[in-house]
Amino acid sequence: MTPPATQDLWISTFLQAQAAELGAATNTLLAYGRDLKDFAAWLDRRKTGFAEADRDQIEAYLIDCDAQGLSRSTRARRLSAIKQIYRFAFEEGWREANPAIQIKGPGRQKRLPKTLDVPEVDRLLQAARETGRTPSDRIRNTCLMELLYATGMRVTELVSLPVSSARGDPRMLLVLGKGGKERMVPLSPPAREALASWLETRDQAEEQLVADGGHPSRFLFPSRGKSGHLTRHMFFLLIKDLAVHGGVSPDKVTPHTLRHAFATHLLANGADLRSIQTLLGHADVATTEIYTHVLDERLSELVLQHHPLAKDSKNDKG
Repeated sequence: MTPPATQDLWISTFLQAQAAELGAATNTLLAYGRDLKDFAAWLDRRKTGFAEADRDQIEAYLIDCDAQGLSRSTRARRLSAIKQIYRFAFEEGWREANPAIQIKGPGRQKRLPKTLDVPEVDRLLQAARETGRTPSDRIRNTCLMELLYATGMRVTELVSLPVSSARGDPRMLLVLGKGGKERMVPLSPPAREALASWLETRDQAEEQLVADGGHPSRFLFPSRGKSGHLTRHMFFLLIKDLAVHGGVSPDKVTPHTLRHAFATHLLANGADLRSIQTLLGHADVATTEIYTHVLDERLSELVLQHHPLAKDSKNDKG
């Protein structure tokens, strides 16, 4: 098959295939596009392109990225994009060989995700019940926080939930995750109670909106903005406000922190990694395994603080 004539066509054809065949998420495609355009510009400056570049040039590009001070994770992501496009080019017959196949990247640093302990989560949930301009806001805020902590949903999944998924006092919610993949997440009794209260309040507001000539929303958390639902940004601001009211450090609290807390608390109480992987919607259990590091760290602290031999060791030093 004849390869595309320009660098831009290489990238656009590859991205279209990723979207069509793999259902790649928009954010993933945007990241691939940015990284590949940077590599294409680097090749242009050296009077070459995707069709001619060899392993040495790809490695030289990665060395240049390192010299620019780019983080290990950024360099790993860029190499991943390059590997993906060359694998695609090889499969499509644009290249007789894949020049990136044997290149090893810098790897990713395993950073422990920030999480919250149970009392901190309790303070955030209590703050949600007490924070808001109106009773309706407080009921909505309570529902948002209870659902987030009960299910471990990503914030995008939460704010874009269709109201149809919440009808009928469900024990489970159907969530549309990354790449258009669906999964079921169970609801705790407090989350179901908060959801029922919010549905009643929401529906009353929607009925009034329709009576005033407006159009009803299909989302569980409606907004009059362009998206039609509460935005990620607004929820981010909300959760920071709840942290302040709940006496939890705002630097420690983001929507994703609640997702980490959900996973960590499940693991600490005996849940297995495969179950947590399914609930979080991780494609690979390796992504979920980072929570074992959080648990290992806490177990180490527990031993150092409470084991009698550890205490004896401290006394000996004194």
